[in-house]
Amino acid sequence: MCLGIPGRIVKIDDHQKKLATVDVSGVRRQVNIACIVNDTHLVDACVGDWVLVHVGFAMSRIDEHEAAETLKILTELGEAQAEMESMRLSAVH
Repeated sequence: MCLGIPGRIVKIDDHQKKLATVDVSGVRRQVNIACIVNDTHLVDACVGDWVLVHVGFAMSRIDEHEAAETLKILTELGEAQAEMESMRLSAVH
C-alpha cells in the first residue's frame, strides 16, 4: 500500500535539484518536489503548499482541509492499531 503523509513546504533548499523542506506534524525533512513543479507552478511558488509526501517525494499538492482530514484519519488509524496491538498482547493463549 502506498501511503502519502501530508506536510507543508516551508522553504526551498535547492532550486536546481528541486529540493525543499517539508513540515510533517512538527517534523521537518527534505523532499524532492519535482513531481509538483511545472510551467505554471514554479519552484518558488511551492512554499506554503500542502503536499502528500511518499518516500522522500512530494507526490501531489492538496488543499489544507484535505491535509487536516488525512492527518486526522492517520492519527485515528494509529490509535486503532495501538489498541489492537494492546489487545493482542493481553489475549489469553
